[in-house]
Amino acid sequence: MSKKIVIAFEGIEGSGKTFHIDNVSKYLKRKKIPHIKLREPGGNKNSEKIRKLILDKKSNFKKKTDLLLYLAARSENMDNLEKNFRKKVILLDRFTDSTIAYQHFGMGVNLDIIKKINNHILKSFKVDFTFLSIVNINNMQKRLKQRKKLNRYDTFKEKFYKKVQNGFLRISKNKKRYKIINSNLPIEFNKKIIIDKIEKLLK
Repeated sequence: MSKKIVIAFEGIEGSGKTFHIDNVSKYLKRKKIPHIKLREPGGNKNSEKIRKLILDKKSNFKKKTDLLLYLAARSENMDNLEKNFRKKVILLDRFTDSTIAYQHFGMGVNLDIIKKINNHILKSFKVDFTFLSIVNINNMQKRLKQRKKLNRYDTFKEKFYKKVQNGFLRISKNKKRYKIINSNLPIEFNKKIIIDKIEKLLK
């Protein structure tokens, strides 16, 4: 029997987090370990509608509006998350750390507001472990250029991404539930590090 834990994958654009969560999901399928995978924003029909609004390059929301849209998308997912909490492994492509890193450290929205609404939405639901992928800005830009389609959050200035990544690092500093993944290193190297850690976490 494997532990039914919640694992988040965090990081700025081009850091490889989505690749790694997909790889972990494939690993769990091979091992026949029940799990769900969910992305933020998105995850269900209503959340995906909100995702389109947030990421549309034509959108020009105020900072607090952006925050409330992200949290609304999260709220729409809570029934599914609560239903599977401690029953299946839950993999999250972004979660509460992204909200704090982007909306607080990146955009300057008041941290207390973010925490209060998050706590109201989440109740007893919590993340057990987080893989935080970091990447230098040059590599991030190279990877974004390879994408066929860019969304609104792929087109901010370098200074913004630096603030967000530094925010992630501040959130994770000296906390045992984080594993920092250096995405400037070869992807196969990082795949092994993550899968090895997953195996330990599920024992």
